[in-house]
Amino acid sequence: MGILIGPDTRLLVQGITGRAGTFYTDQAMRYGTTCVAGVRPGRGGTTHLGLPVFHTVNEAVAETEANASLVVVPAPKAADAIIEAIEADLDLVVCISERVPQHDMRRVKAALADSKTILVGPNSQGILAPGTCKIGVMPTRDAKPGSIGIASRSASLTSEVLARFSAADLGQSTTVGIGGDVLHGLGFVECLKRFGDDPETKAVVLIGELGGREEEEAANYLSSVDYGKPVIALVVGRHAPVGRRMGHAGTLSLLGAATANDKINALTSAGVLIANDVNDVVKTTLKAQDLANS
Repeated sequence: MGILIGPDTRLLVQGITGRAGTFYTDQAMRYGTTCVAGVRPGRGGTTHLGLPVFHTVNEAVAETEANASLVVVPAPKAADAIIEAIEADLDLVVCISERVPQHDMRRVKAALADSKTILVGPNSQGILAPGTCKIGVMPTRDAKPGSIGIASRSASLTSEVLARFSAADLGQSTTVGIGGDVLHGLGFVECLKRFGDDPETKAVVLIGELGGREEEEAANYLSSVDYGKPVIALVVGRHAPVGRRMGHAGTLSLLGAATANDKINALTSAGVLIANDVNDVVKTTLKAQDLANS
């Protein structure tokens, strides 16, 4: 079953007619995702990639019964697009746009508070249920169906870990790129809760990094519950210089903030098995499964 997406996902794409929107919509359809519409103000009544295009998300939902959206909109307009999808009462919104202003994301967070919508991103790699559904830019070549749930802050590390898991014949239930920005939607704790409730997922892998508080919040949550499934974490940035941004907005090491090692210590105290590096993730996952079955 996995989490968040599946055979019943009906996807619309906001920004479908742009170059990126065209490319990622085509990829999703080729993978088997049920894409039902596009949205582009001023282009309503046309078609693109064989899909009807609407002026607004409300119109698209009314005509196609879409329940999920992929936002491929330039950063200055991304928040408005997300809020439009929230107001249309969609179940899921995935935003892959990068550099969305944080003051705009505060408006998005306020809109989410009174809605049923789950937001993944922005600056997200998207979501992948291998063999079933893809939303976003998640790599599919090395993915295979299985029982490992993955939640990640890093797109490049996700690709590496997926390749190593599949090479070791460890398939994935769902892979979620929560996004690298400081202000974003779904986080590690929410992913852990959903993976915990998913009978298909037998173990969970968190891919973290310095900056933000995702790892500490995950550690606090796991310390407060009997989770019942093995959790493995890879946290990178142990050797990053303090005070320097490392790649994107969410990865910033500040004096006095938790370091990567602090995050590792917190997760270890919560019972999480730590992979030393990307090459160690498979071995650590197999060890965690052996311990859970012993």
